[in-house]
Amino acid sequence: MRILHTADWHFGKTIEGRDRLAEQQAFVEELCGICADERIDLVLVAGDVFQSPNPSAAAEELFYYAVDRLAEHGKRGVVIIAGNHDNPDRLCAASPLASRLGITLAGLPKEELGPTNPGIGRVHRVNGGPSWLELAVPGVDHTAVIAALPYPSEGRLKELLSQSVDDKDIRQGYNDRLAGLFGVLGAQYRCDTVNLAVSHLYVRGGLESDSENQIQVGGAYAVDPLVFPAGAQYIALGHLHRPQYVGGMAAPCRYAGSPLAYSFSETGYAKSVTIVDVQPGQPAEVREVHLASGKPLVRWQASGGLAQVRQWVADGRDKNAWVEVEIEIKQALTLDEIQELRAMHPGFVTIRPVFKAMDNEQDSRPVRLNSMPLKELFIRFYEQQNGGLKPDDKLVELFLELSQSIVAEDTDESAEDDRHGEGAV
Repeated sequence: MRILHTADWHFGKTIEGRDRLAEQQAFVEELCGICADERIDLVLVAGDVFQSPNPSAAAEELFYYAVDRLAEHGKRGVVIIAGNHDNPDRLCAASPLASRLGITLAGLPKEELGPTNPGIGRVHRVNGGPSWLELAVPGVDHTAVIAALPYPSEGRLKELLSQSVDDKDIRQGYNDRLAGLFGVLGAQYRCDTVNLAVSHLYVRGGLESDSENQIQVGGAYAVDPLVFPAGAQYIALGHLHRPQYVGGMAAPCRYAGSPLAYSFSETGYAKSVTIVDVQPGQPAEVREVHLASGKPLVRWQASGGLAQVRQWVADGRDKNAWVEVEIEIKQALTLDEIQELRAMHPGFVTIRPVFKAMDNEQDSRPVRLNSMPLKELFIRFYEQQNGGLKPDDKLVELFLELSQSIVAEDTDESAEDDRHGEGAV
């Protein structure tokens, strides 16, 4: 059986308000092409199909289009579990229709996944139960037993996993419960089946990026690799956006990663899907297929200021990328310069000014505005606006007093709004 493992599509996700639906559509077409070229028998989607529990109509339309294409009229198996971003009920709303095409949608842990009978020559569930299924695929002479555990938070499990509020006790309780769940699911594995596990969780030691919403609270939802069923031949995970293996496992255990780079902390990541060839009783063979769809995310550090940015744009640098610009300046950008920057490249996402120290200062390293104390920020601003002249101490004190009074007034107004119900977002 040949399996394709993917995860973390995050349909509907933007980058600083920029729409990425076209890139996500291109990924779907590329994914379907890979499935056809590689003759994939089964697709595992390990959660976070959507960015939001309440996805847009366009995001849902793309999801249904993708799943329909992947299933190939019931000839290819598709198993999709909910991640922490997904609304389990909404994800599974189409299950009565999906099952007829050999598509399994699993929203909650312990969800019943019973047998299906869509007709001769179609993918179907031979057997199943809470969070597990046995899947038959046309043209494959063996079935796959899959432990399919959607995002297993305490709330979605509907269980209290520890009486203690201590982080260590909560973590141990969570690990023990998942080990128990996977132990029960692993009992369904047989020597004549391909034995798989798919889940959406954070395994301790995994490399994170800024684009993931943390699902561990103080480490409480970080699990040990040993919770997974010992009999699994391949373990397909979702949540972490960097493709990576989980160490310390007898069988391959892997995060497929997201198909697109969703934050600038992912700059330079190679995006991919994972393909697994496996037969009953044999070790799985795993390989990556890299993806070409999606704009790259790049960072510019323009030490030469606005003139350097103008030159890079004129040279066509990264013209098809999303760009985070860090531009060194000696004085604040004018409104016209800011508008010019925003207009000169359609991919500019963030423009971050970095003040260079004045020529008469010993420390010439650039300073990011958000890393400076308010007092120092005011002094530097005053110097830049007054040809290097420093403000006197009384002026600085007056500025700080005024700033504190403004902050206090804003805090009082926010509290008053909350009391009247106007502060809710």
